[in-house]
Amino acid sequence: MGEFRVLEVKQSIFADNDRRADELRKELKTKKLFLLNLMSSPGAGKTTTLKKTIRCLQDKLTIGVMEADIDSDVDARSISELGVKTIQLHTGGMCHLDTEMTRQGLKGLEADGLDLAILENVGNLVCPAEFDTGAVKNVMILSVPEGHDKPLKYPLMFTICDVVLINKIDVLPYFDFDLEVCKSYILKRNPNAIIIPISACTGEGIEEWVQWLSKEVRNW
Repeated sequence: MGEFRVLEVKQSIFADNDRRADELRKELKTKKLFLLNLMSSPGAGKTTTLKKTIRCLQDKLTIGVMEADIDSDVDARSISELGVKTIQLHTGGMCHLDTEMTRQGLKGLEADGLDLAILENVGNLVCPAEFDTGAVKNVMILSVPEGHDKPLKYPLMFTICDVVLINKIDVLPYFDFDLEVCKSYILKRNPNAIIIPISACTGEGIEEWVQWLSKEVRNW
């Protein structure tokens, strides 16, 4: 049998990315620029929630948005209508962003001078959770139609997130979704997670979410 080498590429990639992420956070701290990484599955309501958030904060904070997508500019067009600095990031088929891609995005956004930069990550509950983007905080949105068992099926995503927004609570009566059970599953994965039920459609819960974000930006 021939001899061959085994190269642990995945571990090396993650270790290098983690180092770069820590370096980026240190730079952001120096600049007083708060980077938020927003994640969810497709259709959970990231863009709608983001628009609601921006409307609440844009008179108080200088905000920029990086919209990541495999190959479209639909969300960037929608966000730019709010009058905030916006850039579209095409990932070239990749289902996540890493630190270097995020750094390129911040450069393209010309983020120096912003208070808050928001990265709307690619819609996916797997890959984005594996790569540290260098963000100060990670937030994910879980929508009611997805089911309350998602924290059991995608544990890493819920483990790395500082805040979980449970969106579309206005349609709770129409789905077999147990809010309290969902909360217990999230806390099982991440006892420190902050859980905020919201409806990006009606605005319910948005004030609590915005207050949390405002405080974090001020204290950064």
